[in-house]
Amino acid sequence: MDYASADDKTLVELACEGREAAYRELLERFQRPVFSLIFRMVRDRELAEDLAQEAFVKAFNAVDSFDPRYKFSSWLFKIANNVAIDHLRKRELETVSIDGSPHSQGEEETEHSRITLESREENPEEYTQARELGGRIEDAIGRLRPEYRTAVLLRHVEGYSYEDIAQVMELPLGTVKTYIHRARKQLKDHLEPIAS
Repeated sequence: MDYASADDKTLVELACEGREAAYRELLERFQRPVFSLIFRMVRDRELAEDLAQEAFVKAFNAVDSFDPRYKFSSWLFKIANNVAIDHLRKRELETVSIDGSPHSQGEEETEHSRITLESREENPEEYTQARELGGRIEDAIGRLRPEYRTAVLLRHVEGYSYEDIAQVMELPLGTVKTYIHRARKQLKDHLEPIAS
């Protein structure tokens, strides 16, 4: 069977039958987006890798409970979101410099965790201003409540619809819209002194 061309629901059915290749294909498809969501929430590469692995273990252990009426990606993101939120609730979130994670061990890790906002057309002053703004935006996002942060990241980074976000976060649609509205207002308030 060509697992790469199978749709997600078919792969889940095959995984429920114990087919290891189906698990591998699901992991291959969703490893990057799950890591990306978690990384943007915890802002630490190594921790995000560990939490993404934990999310996949939980999902694969419970794959037989997946309801095929819904999208597999939404179900998986819900699990990943819960893993990240649980972690954030257990410890206070540290802010991360745009110059790299404070947990980096060595120059290469620091470079990989560095937040880069650049344009090849910018002059050095514009580049510096963009880096400062990027850092302030990341800092402002980091100050949001975890629920608001998740909603904003799913909407504006991952491009999910409000309905998909509601499904991932297991919230009513109106609550998701309220979270995103409040998050945008808080971000605007945090960033308003910059615009002045």
